Amino acid sequence: MTQLTGQPTTDDDVVHLTVPADGGYLGVLRTATAGLAARLQFALDEIEDLRIAVDEACAMLLAIAHRGAELDCRFAVTEDALTVEVTVPTVPGARLPAESSFAWKVLTALTTSASASAVDGRATISLLTRRASGW
Repeated sequence: MTQLTGQPTTDDDVVHLTVPADGGYLGVLRTATAGLAARLQFALDEIEDLRIAVDEACAMLLAIAHRGAELDCRFAVTEDALTVEVTVPTVPGARLPAESSFAWKVLTALTTSASASAVDGRATISLLTRRASGW
């Protein structure tokens, strides 16, 4: 089941999107990412970089997700930035790629910052992208 809800917080707009943890649904997350980044007036190359980063983060999580799991994605929109937090329940003993891996190099090159955590059988990757100045 795909669910999209917008919940305004104090200064942020927050969008939650849940899709099956299956590569066939990543297009939904890429589209949502592009739409929200466009709302912030990101440049086209910034939007594409963020789409690629979200796709890469999701691919990392899908590799360690439980079979039949759901991928939870939280988008927080502020005046000049978009934070994307993707979470999935993991198989026992699962580990995210090391920060020295190629996948992490891609994430850090395409975003302002990237981080990951694995707690209580759930892995989360957080991406922050700030709009380039001059807008």
